[in-house]
Amino acid sequence: MAKIVVVGDGPGGLSAALFLAKNGQDVTVYGQDQTAMNYAQLFNYLGIPEISGSEFQGIAKAQVSAQGGTIVDAEVTAVAPSGDGYEVTLADGSTESADYLIMNEGRNPQLAISLGVAADDEGAIQVDRHGLSSVASVYVVGRSVRPARSQAIITAGAGAAAAVDILSREKGEDVQDWDSPPKE
Repeated sequence: MAKIVVVGDGPGGLSAALFLAKNGQDVTVYGQDQTAMNYAQLFNYLGIPEISGSEFQGIAKAQVSAQGGTIVDAEVTAVAPSGDGYEVTLADGSTESADYLIMNEGRNPQLAISLGVAADDEGAIQVDRHGLSSVASVYVVGRSVRPARSQAIITAGAGAAAAVDILSREKGEDVQDWDSPPKE
């Protein structure tokens, strides 16, 4: 089982955490509920007629927790390579180790940049189709990747893509996360 730390509790980070937790990975989300979602009203999130961003966030956090993910209200102040993984430092000085990082920092990706991820001329973090950055085992999703074209459903999809890539790497083969309806 991999240990994954998600920095940021917006739709991308929570989506990644949900997929990882429901597939038995050890995932912790660190955030302080400062996502732009708290100022949003969603009319265009497929499958949901209309919902406030804050209500969406509450439901998403509850889903992650119900699947075994951990959500911690804390600020991450530093991330650094450590052995084969990473060390995450919190504002209170405590640290946690991780095999993978998923960075969902919004428009100001200072922690991802501190790791040396590649960015374009406009400051957007460069990632592959799975959200993997130029730094091994560091995924970046959300506004850090698409600062001028951010959208909750796109960000959530990017988080899911990152999670499925991690699951595939851990299993050593492609993973498809399909759920079947309960049998009646």
